Amino acid sequence: MPQVIDAATLAPELPFKYVGGDPAIDLVNTVDWTTRGPDEDRLTSFDRLVEWAQGAELVSPRTAGVLRARARAHPREALLAHKSALRVRETLWRLFGALARGDSIASPLGDFNTLLSKAVEHLRVAPAREKRRAGQSLELSWDDLSASLESVLWPVLWSAASLLVSDERGRIRVCGGPECGWMYVDRSRNGLRRWCQMETCGTREKTRRRYQRD
Repeated sequence: MPQVIDAATLAPELPFKYVGGDPAIDLVNTVDWTTRGPDEDRLTSFDRLVEWAQGAELVSPRTAGVLRARARAHPREALLAHKSALRVRETLWRLFGALARGDSIASPLGDFNTLLSKAVEHLRVAPAREKRRAGQSLELSWDDLSASLESVLWPVLWSAASLLVSDERGRIRVCGGPECGWMYVDRSRNGLRRWCQMETCGTREKTRRRYQRD
């Protein structure tokens, strides 16, 4: 179950950042995973979830507008979709965190597969929207994303599944900054990236070390 987040830790005014290298990891990074528990949660409503998904280029501006209109017309459905997003985020946090630490992934992987199975029910092979050569090209496609508010989560789960079965699974890292907990795919040449963002966690750590030396 998602961790309970106290209202004092909500941060709907903070911008989303896309530094994880994968949409599934960027969803995890919509809250700070501190030793006190989740803090400064940016994913505070369904509308914010749509804003995040549009920024991650998972939905088009047109689809985002349709989803917002549907949410206004069906507030209970929007509330349930938002709760589902928190459940997906918490499951991905447990799964990616276990991988990064080298722990057993049996429990979070089982939970993830339950969520994934519901998403792939809506995955189809369909004619490509753009035909690059003669003949009919095919591509993976989703059912109408505007028909269900939980559709925002389908491409997130598919992206997570694709990452998990790729060679980059072993490059999932947790930021070395204290009280951060954000994650990323380490695509640095030497595989020694330590921070989610150098200008935030990296700079703070350098400042802390400089202060300790002085």
